[in-house]
Amino acid sequence: MDVVIVQGFNALSLSSILLLVALGLVFSFGLMNVINMAHGEFIMIGAYTTAVVQRIVFAVAPDLGGLYVFAALAISFCVTALFGFALERTLIRHLYGRPLDTLLATWGVGLVLQQLARSIFGAANIDVVAPAWLNGGVELSAGVLLAYKRIFILALAAVCLVGIYLYVTRSAAGRRMRAAMQNREMAACLGVSTARVDAITFALGSGLAGVAGCAVTLLGSIGPALGTYYIVDAFMVVVLGGVGQIAGTLIAALVIGGFNTMFELGTTASIGKVLVFVSIIAFLQWKPTGLVALRTRTS
Repeated sequence: MDVVIVQGFNALSLSSILLLVALGLVFSFGLMNVINMAHGEFIMIGAYTTAVVQRIVFAVAPDLGGLYVFAALAISFCVTALFGFALERTLIRHLYGRPLDTLLATWGVGLVLQQLARSIFGAANIDVVAPAWLNGGVELSAGVLLAYKRIFILALAAVCLVGIYLYVTRSAAGRRMRAAMQNREMAACLGVSTARVDAITFALGSGLAGVAGCAVTLLGSIGPALGTYYIVDAFMVVVLGGVGQIAGTLIAALVIGGFNTMFELGTTASIGKVLVFVSIIAFLQWKPTGLVALRTRTS
């Protein structure tokens, strides 16, 4: 039973990380049909922003060092959102409807951002010290410890998911976004500034990548290639869940996290990831629209 609890918690923890990383792609890829290969680098920017915020807080107000993570979450979101806004206004807006060009362009931007990070912070990985109140965990029994860090990431993923759902379904900005993505011409005729909607939507997706980067710093060291470890899994979550479907993204993150943990029990981490990838391909051959298909009118 202890093994089942530990593995179940590990699967849920991995799923929450994948969900945080993939939520930004729900906007850029799922709703805007933009293949943003620089999304992983936005995660890296969020992680390095967290490291900088931590150093500043520890230097200026060490007594408040335990609360730096909350400031880092907000600042990481704002910094990466500004990067995303600038990227959309200067590059992405010229490439709508050209997915291959967008893929190549954002891949190049990602390489530039990686090299920029190496120039500023160095090629070696750096550590971010977690707040003291996140050390330790809930001990259910001897040998069964649920880490506070991973519980915090679970709660953060839940808050982000609820926030996105409310934004998309309950806010005026979210309704304008859905209108522009479903029928751009009609939305423009009704007075919706589609160019502004595009910029805000891309910035929001980029900001969520920054939040994911902040969360990732709690789990280990960070480096310029941090985003490359998560970008493929994030795209798999979005595609498996159903393009643009928030509920599908949640289910897909749980499925991939669970299968990844299960396969790793009897194999290695690399083989387990390959088996997950093969399973997703086989499923999409049977149901190419993903777990949750977008509802459309047929007549």
